[in-house]
Amino acid sequence: MTRRTVFWCFFVLTALAFIFPAQGATPKQGGVLIIGRGGDSVGLDPALEDDGESFKVADNLFDTLVDYADEDTSLRPELAESWSISADGLRYTFTLREGVVFHDGTPLDADAVVFSFARQAPIKYKYFGKGFPLPKEQGPYKYWGYMSMSDIVASVEARDARTVVFTLKRPEAPFLSNLGMNFSSIVSPTAVLKLGADFRRKPVGSGPFKFVQWIKDDRIILEANERYWDGRPYLDRVIFRSIPDNSTRLLELLSGAIDVMHFPNPSDIPLIEKEKNLKVLRQPGMNIGYLAMNMDKKPFDNRKVRLAINHAINKQAIIDTIYEGLGTVAKNPIPPMMWGYNDEVEDYRYDPALARKLLTEAGYPNGFQTTLWAMPVPRPYNPNGRKVAEAIQADLRKIGIEARIVSYEWGTYLDKTERGEHDMALLGWTGDNGDPDNFFYILLDKESARIPAGNIAFYRSDELHEILVKAKTSTDQAERERLYKQACVIVHRDAPWVPLAHSIQVVPMKKGVQNYKLHPTTKHRLGKVWKE
Repeated sequence: MTRRTVFWCFFVLTALAFIFPAQGATPKQGGVLIIGRGGDSVGLDPALEDDGESFKVADNLFDTLVDYADEDTSLRPELAESWSISADGLRYTFTLREGVVFHDGTPLDADAVVFSFARQAPIKYKYFGKGFPLPKEQGPYKYWGYMSMSDIVASVEARDARTVVFTLKRPEAPFLSNLGMNFSSIVSPTAVLKLGADFRRKPVGSGPFKFVQWIKDDRIILEANERYWDGRPYLDRVIFRSIPDNSTRLLELLSGAIDVMHFPNPSDIPLIEKEKNLKVLRQPGMNIGYLAMNMDKKPFDNRKVRLAINHAINKQAIIDTIYEGLGTVAKNPIPPMMWGYNDEVEDYRYDPALARKLLTEAGYPNGFQTTLWAMPVPRPYNPNGRKVAEAIQADLRKIGIEARIVSYEWGTYLDKTERGEHDMALLGWTGDNGDPDNFFYILLDKESARIPAGNIAFYRSDELHEILVKAKTSTDQAERERLYKQACVIVHRDAPWVPLAHSIQVVPMKKGVQNYKLHPTTKHRLGKVWKE
């Protein structure tokens, strides 16, 4: 066959593909999508929550001023159709889309934006119209605190119905990206004031789906928002089912009772891939799973004890036997895919003999007794908290540390670790916005060690804080990258954690589920998903 013949065959086939699209290529209206997940949401007020199970529902109920692209963290307009930034980096002016309404029919205007931020902290604010009183008793607004937003935002003002201006106290490199995070969601002021504390269970936003019902520890039901500014969703309803056991969740997928399965057992992936009616989506995770040692409690205030624990844990064995090919060993607080990652950091090797020596030098030649808290639900960064805890428990026993495993219901687990009740605790993080600040500042800065703490190691380093503030306020990308690489070195030296793993996102589903996209931040946006 000549090159010319090959070319014309290719041309004809390509043309036919456009004229006669593949079956199912055209989105279909209607249907119910049922998602099986490992645990229930804690709450559905996006300013109050800090867990992924809450956010994956809130992603579909609320909008933010800016949003991230479908499969990366580059920014695009959402409620704000445009924005400008002053030359000194201290003033951000947003122009809102016209005609957007909340699910309760009230207008989403500049006053609603001001309310959504001003309710979270005592910052200066100004409405253009009558405005709304701020709630007297709500909170704590965890993310606002984790992000130190009160140190960043001086004021928020509605200039007119469609113009909002944020004035900052200092330049903040990731500020615009922060406005795409869940805590920056715009809520209905009318609903917040009417419902009070119940807003957390009966949320009202402007997103592609509206809240219908929540049966605790069973299911959350959403329905299509017919008036959504970006077009009605293809699906009529979305149901998030809570099915804690991984194997039971798999059986529900195999039987057809659910359409999408979150957090499968890694060992089940080959079986799922053999099923002709199922498919598996994969994406590298922008995450970190770690063991935090509470430095407010003895003996974890002793660096040699923390180093001993780092050397005692066989991380590669955990990756091989529990993650089963869906994870890599971690050595830094940020994933390798993120700029600022320092590959020159040398991980603490698995060395039980050295670990015992360090314990002896620390004054614990016979080891000690402690508790090891294990997550009750699978997470993007840890497929099985109990099994990981058991592996760590066995490793620590070899050097004389007896660790009793403790666990609680997911919401209680988060609340207790944020209050520092644990000795050692398994937890993790998935990046919200693609910036290293979102890992370092929330999880390891001294400001985040204030209760309710994002920094559950209660690690307080003035040296690290100074570097992180410089990195946040710099507009020089090369300087920021250098500073975060330096931050990796400091955290590694001080060892408040045992960084365990970076995992791969894996989501099995029916082949008939179309346009379901995985996002590095694990956002679950379902407005453009449809079923064949």
